[in-house]
Amino acid sequence: MKLSDVARTLDAQVLCGEALLDQVEVDYAFGADLMSDVLAFVNGRTLFLTGMVNLHTLRTADVLDIRCIVFVRGKEVPPEILSMAQAYEMILLHTDKTLFTACGLLYSAGLRSCVKV
Repeated sequence: MKLSDVARTLDAQVLCGEALLDQVEVDYAFGADLMSDVLAFVNGRTLFLTGMVNLHTLRTADVLDIRCIVFVRGKEVPPEILSMAQAYEMILLHTDKTLFTACGLLYSAGLRSCVKV
């Protein structure tokens, strides 16, 4: 699924990386607030959905080559997060939807969950 489709499905605001929305595709989605779960279960081209807005979230995504993070629950994203995401060439999206709703909408649109191999 293209990230432009993800943004449309979630009625999400693009915080950075807008030029990449039609270029980057994801095969899976994973929603979590525990970075240890992300490290344990994410594989492949994965979209990461979380309510944890901090630098550790971006560092975790960078280690796993995650290109896009969706911040849920209308969390405010501070400037230092945006700066780091731009340095990592990440795409950040922001939605008022809960993690549960956002994951459900993406699942209904055809995106599937990570399966650890």
